[in-house]
Amino acid sequence: MNLLSFTVVLGLLVGVWAQLNIRRPLCDSPEAEQAALVAQDYLNAQHQHGYKYILNRIEDIKVYTKPDGDEYDLEVDLLETDCHVLDPTPLANCTVRPKVLTAVEGDCDVVLKKVGDALKVIAFKCKTEESTEDFCLGCPTLLPLNDTTALDFVRVSLETFNNITVNTTHVLLEVGRMSSQIVSGGPIFIAEYVVVEGNCTEDVCVPLADAMAARGICTAKGTIAQHTVDCKTFSTLIPTVDANSTAPADPVLPPVVHVHTHKHGLRLHKLTAHHNPHLSGLLSAESAEVVPVVPAVTGAAPVPAADPASAADPAPAADYDSAGDALWSRERPPNFKKRDVSAAASLIVADAPAVMAVCPGRVRFF
Repeated sequence: MNLLSFTVVLGLLVGVWAQLNIRRPLCDSPEAEQAALVAQDYLNAQHQHGYKYILNRIEDIKVYTKPDGDEYDLEVDLLETDCHVLDPTPLANCTVRPKVLTAVEGDCDVVLKKVGDALKVIAFKCKTEESTEDFCLGCPTLLPLNDTTALDFVRVSLETFNNITVNTTHVLLEVGRMSSQIVSGGPIFIAEYVVVEGNCTEDVCVPLADAMAARGICTAKGTIAQHTVDCKTFSTLIPTVDANSTAPADPVLPPVVHVHTHKHGLRLHKLTAHHNPHLSGLLSAESAEVVPVVPAVTGAAPVPAADPASAADPAPAADYDSAGDALWSRERPPNFKKRDVSAAASLIVADAPAVMAVCPGRVRFF
């Protein structure tokens, strides 16, 4: 056999070997569901600003059989909920943002490693965007998080809240989202923002840098001159676990206070996105970056990482550039189109005939 023939045969053998070591489970199978929930909980643990995300659909899954344990290549769609990342409410009890209030979607590709019964996320990449479907005349429209007039509305509404509270002054920690809406009386603002107990000296108040400091999320609606404001305080020691959650049973303290400011025109809080060039070949082109991760997951959500501003070995702060992207998380250009996964894919198993695997899976919300 000459060298060319040997090379061709070797290539064919490698291709056959690779196919025999790839499984395609059903997207709605318990195996896929387990991997997707571990991925969901891990992504939320890395997301330190804005709101929690919940699984909406499993788009695709491939399982690579390797000597050191199975490796899962997973594509999932997530939707933003109304629970802030500091809110201890179990994710299963959080409400998904409806489309008319500008739903936010996260498209993520995740690589997990399974050794024994333990699943560990080893890389991921995400793209986050607001839904442009079902916009309606008169519905609230998202504003940039650095909109000066809307921020004045936030400041005035917080003053209103502080004037009716007793013995505690609250300081702005983070703006979650700001919207404007046209009503019969003219435009109004709708704002959601997180506050923290303040340490005041004379007329100057700064956030109380204590993990036990009272936190809450406020919703204000109206104009600068006339508005309503309602604030819900987070209980920092409530265990974040329920029957449908993989969150840890032990109480978890929130990270030490870090005020999150916006110097850009971003209208929403994006999911974290990093890069891991060693695994980029395993992930689809859905998002631009891959995130290297280390902690193992064994059926429970990882403990949220300490805030970058206060960690002993700090990660980069969530600063943004003029393009609206996190400096460490360049995302896909806006002309990206949502993936069109085939409704059926081949399931290849060693010594077994080809079987049809149904993907993507069911849609949980919309």
